[in-house]
Amino acid sequence: MIWRRLIRPGALFWWALLAATWALSTWSFQLYKAFDARWIIRFPSGWKLPMESWISDAMKWLLEDATFGLFTFRELTRFVSAVIEAPYDLVRAALADGFMQGQGSYAVEIAPPLSWIAVIAIMAILGRVARDWRLAALTGACFLYLAVFGQWDSAMVTLASVMIAVPIGVLGGLLLGIASFRWPWVERALRPLLDLMQTVPVFAYLVPVLFLFGFGPVAALVATVVYAMPPMVRVATVALQSVPEEVVEAGKMAGCTRRQMMWKVLIPSAAPTLMVGVNQVIMLTLNMVIIASMIGAGGLGFDVLSALRRLDIGGGIEAGLAIVVMAIALDRVSQAFSTRLPSKVAGQDVNFVRRHPWFATAFAIIALTYIAGLFLPPVQSYPEAATLTTSAFWEDAMRWINVNFYDTLEAIKDVFLTTLLLPVKRFFTGIPWAWGLIAVSLAAGRIGGWRLGLLALLLTGFIIVNGLWAKAMITVYLVGVSVLIAYAIGVPLGIWAGQNARAHKWVGAFIDTLQTLPSFVYLIPVVMLFRVGDFSAMIAVILYALAPAVRYAAHGIRSIEPQMIEAGLVSGCTRRQILWRIKLPLAAPSLLLGLNQTIMLAISMLVITALVGTRDLGQEVYIALTKANTGQGIVAGLSVAFIAIIADRCVSAMARQSRERLGLQ
Repeated sequence: MIWRRLIRPGALFWWALLAATWALSTWSFQLYKAFDARWIIRFPSGWKLPMESWISDAMKWLLEDATFGLFTFRELTRFVSAVIEAPYDLVRAALADGFMQGQGSYAVEIAPPLSWIAVIAIMAILGRVARDWRLAALTGACFLYLAVFGQWDSAMVTLASVMIAVPIGVLGGLLLGIASFRWPWVERALRPLLDLMQTVPVFAYLVPVLFLFGFGPVAALVATVVYAMPPMVRVATVALQSVPEEVVEAGKMAGCTRRQMMWKVLIPSAAPTLMVGVNQVIMLTLNMVIIASMIGAGGLGFDVLSALRRLDIGGGIEAGLAIVVMAIALDRVSQAFSTRLPSKVAGQDVNFVRRHPWFATAFAIIALTYIAGLFLPPVQSYPEAATLTTSAFWEDAMRWINVNFYDTLEAIKDVFLTTLLLPVKRFFTGIPWAWGLIAVSLAAGRIGGWRLGLLALLLTGFIIVNGLWAKAMITVYLVGVSVLIAYAIGVPLGIWAGQNARAHKWVGAFIDTLQTLPSFVYLIPVVMLFRVGDFSAMIAVILYALAPAVRYAAHGIRSIEPQMIEAGLVSGCTRRQILWRIKLPLAAPSLLLGLNQTIMLAISMLVITALVGTRDLGQEVYIALTKANTGQGIVAGLSVAFIAIIADRCVSAMARQSRERLGLQ
């Protein structure tokens, strides 16, 4: 049976393509020497397009000479900066800096920021309003942790960024989602743009934003909004399209205008799904805080980044854990709001305090802590003498691991390098660019038809004509190995969780934790244990990309109709046969979607691992950021995005074909 599958015409095509690629990869250098044709292994420099200089010149013109008649582009960016900076300064003053009068050394504080007790109480109240006292205790404990472990000031700066970036991202995403819902041509126009925004690496956002808005918190907020908004657009569009037809008909029968239908019927009906988008915006915003600190965001992100640069293990882990704790609190509260049932509205004759008891309680706590803080400084600011630190513990723990397990860790790293990473790297980096262009186009065309093949040809050609083929192959090799291992670990875990209720609970908690951790946090222990290099990058990527492989596998197994399993049992199938002959084939579409998301997360994380010594397209983007080279950053970022788009389209086509074979919609 297996032999017949391997020699089917479809399988023979893939075997022939793989054999040709392996042969050319192995003998490309010998062919170059035999024919004295350097172009076989390196794209001729005379054929390269000067796209980097074109983009850099265009950005320079945009900033210096572009005008819209009434105002210039520079004036537009300054206006945007002012619009964002005003509320940011207000929120940051309320949370971290206090309200000042005057500038520089002449500045005088006229009002302190909110007391740490008030902020913790407000967050606990949010948890209670969102769900119950259990969530209130968790949220309050998370923010109390920030104060007790000396991370309060930096955490409040980060929270100020979140409180500005999230509303802008949510509102902008909602408006674009409404436009996509109302006008199909808007959705068609936005789809490729959103694909680019979600696949272009994070560092690539920072280069043009830094060029246009300068160094500082405003530039960081702009980059954060651009990064975090796309999921809200997609969720808003799907949520509005998913409102039951009966609800829409009821609105029409009630005589709603188009505006009333949108804001009084559709959006309230779609609110639970829209809150999922809000949750995604919050988590992506927190994921961005460390990266945005490179262009002036400050806060916890800057603490982690500076600790990484100084190799301060304890300080880096403490700041990283503070981001994790804040992410857990905000994630749980936003998830609770997404499933919250409408509360009973008090009558109009009831006074304000009884109509809004929790708002009144929060206001009273703010007033009381402000007055008490004037006389008792510990009420206003958490006493420094009472702070705890785990820095020494983490330093000692890492030192103990390195001293006692250094040889074991190095042996594991050497085994992976010699048996897996280096051979795969030699294979991909040896592929001649001309054959690579042909092979990618043929493979994509075979999977998704001639349109997908043409798209792959154009996107791969863009990478080649910009002289980035070699770095692109290193990117593909690292992503490929990381996805292979993450998928090999994640799918069995997901299958186990999908078939066992207790395992589902524990595995779900583990995956929730992994998804809550900002991407940079993975780098800290990995670098401390394995130093810099491809192996460290691979470990960080696997940890970051593992979650969707587990989630989609578990979802695919749990969503199988019980009747199908019962039919297998009646037919006398063993448990192993039910798994391999029934469950896995029926879960194939979900498994492929999990593979798709694993690839996307691996690519996004790989660019961040440029900080630990990789030599791929991610490093190209990072170098462009350090040099403020807009053209180089955008070209390298687009190259990463194009690799992600090709992979996304191919895996999506395979998932679609799998659903069609199974008769699923």
